[in-house]
Amino acid sequence: MGLGTTAKKLQKVTEMAENVYQRLNELRTQISEMRETTGETQATVDRLETETAEIRALVEAIADEEDIDTETVIANAHITEAEASDSASESGSGSEITPDGPQ
Repeated sequence: MGLGTTAKKLQKVTEMAENVYQRLNELRTQISEMRETTGETQATVDRLETETAEIRALVEAIADEEDIDTETVIANAHITEAEASDSASESGSGSEITPDGPQ
């Protein structure tokens, strides 16, 4: 094996190592960005959970003042949603009923 062949092989190995190193740095950057995004998402979820609990407390307080049984209302809503989902599944129309309306 001549020096020229060895030099070519070393050059090829060096280029491969540089490519691996570059890709590793790109992955580090992506992981860092994902960690930041995950942290922001967790903060948003925590805030939304707090707001939801506050809204639930307010709605329950208003319902108590108006003598509305919240558990019955919730149960009826679940029944209605399940029935709508069943009828959409049976019709095979592919449409789906969600809390936001037909899809």
